Amino acid sequence: MAHSKQQAAREFKRSLKWIVGIGVLTVIGALIYLNAMGAWSVHAVIATVLGVFISMLLGCGLFALAFFSDKSGHDDDVTNATSHHRDS
Repeated sequence: MAHSKQQAAREFKRSLKWIVGIGVLTVIGALIYLNAMGAWSVHAVIATVLGVFISMLLGCGLFALAFFSDKSGHDDDVTNATSHHRDS
C-alpha cells in the first residue's frame, strides 16, 4: 500500500507540472487573442492572467486530486471506515 501511495504522489506531482505548463500556455494564448482583438489594457491583461490561470489550476487541480485520492487508496480508507460504522 505504501508503494502505491508513493507512486500516486509522484504521478500527482507530475500532473501538477503539466497543469501549470498548460495553464501558462493557455494564458499566453489568451493574451495573444486579447492583443489581436485590440482589447489590450493593463486591467484586461491582469484580469485575463489571473482569471485564466486560476481557473485552469482550480479545475484541473481538483480533477487531479480526485485521481490522486483514488490511486493512493484514500477513497478505500474512507469506504472501509464508513462501512464498519454502518455494520455496528
